[in-house]
Amino acid sequence: MERSLEMTTRHMERSPELANMTRVQQFILLGLSTRLDMRNALFVVFLTLYLLTLLENTLIIYLICSHSELHKPMYFFLGNLSCLEMCYVSVTMPSLLMGLWNGLYYIPFIACMTQLFFFIVLVGTECILLASMAYDRYVAICRPLHYPVLMRPQVCLGLAMTSWLGGLLVSMVKTTCIATLSYCGPNVINHFFCDVSPLLNLSCTHVTLTELVDFISAIVILWGCFLTTMASYVAIGRAVLLMPSTTARYKAFSTCASHLVVVGIFYSVTIFIYARPKRIEAMDLNKVLSVIYTVVTPMCNPVIYCLRNKEVQVALHRTMHWS
Repeated sequence: MERSLEMTTRHMERSPELANMTRVQQFILLGLSTRLDMRNALFVVFLTLYLLTLLENTLIIYLICSHSELHKPMYFFLGNLSCLEMCYVSVTMPSLLMGLWNGLYYIPFIACMTQLFFFIVLVGTECILLASMAYDRYVAICRPLHYPVLMRPQVCLGLAMTSWLGGLLVSMVKTTCIATLSYCGPNVINHFFCDVSPLLNLSCTHVTLTELVDFISAIVILWGCFLTTMASYVAIGRAVLLMPSTTARYKAFSTCASHLVVVGIFYSVTIFIYARPKRIEAMDLNKVLSVIYTVVTPMCNPVIYCLRNKEVQVALHRTMHWS
């Protein structure tokens, strides 16, 4: 299978006349591994992580919706984050699992662009949502007396809608640019889902304009939201250092440290992959890094943000006691 696939790829690369006469109707995702022994083990691991992620985030959404004491701005954003994480893994994980199950995963052109569209929506939305959550914590710690006014329900709803609409707008622009490129062969993607860099690498037309659009949007969304998030946490750090109570300082720092770990992992990987002016050639490295923010982060977020929170723990205990 691999030899024939390699021969077909070489033939397409050496036959520009044939390539110009055909248009790719489907792509072939190589997935994480082509070794049978590795695929079986990885399939079990990633299926377990997928189900665990869905279970964790479903539990968080249920607790926030069913307990009135959690009807606060912070938990409103955490509920949005959990919903986003469930969508996140459901966009990328099925193709990853199918690739591990079959060895190769054939995905139609339209399905590939649809997957890319929703993936970019969710990446953009998470960036803006993390910035909104950081702003919420900034107001709560630095301006507690104004918190009920500055974070009233209308403001929280507006921030959440801005997050989703912002991700949607960016995705529409980027996906349109990528989908309108010409793909005339080869059609082999060295990845486990349809991502920006692998698709740009396969295009047989000039991609300078598309790369520029992708780079500018990454700068605006990723760097803009990252700097906003960091500014909020810097202000929080200054306010915490001025607190007279050691217990209060420790509690605030422990919460912020947990949040910063998630933010740091997410942004360090996504900025490295997407906020670069050129396409990434080291696709094996790209795949490994993609696993971090498409699989590991969605699984860890509920634990770090919610399940370690005392109010959420109390709500969970009450729910288990009622059942």
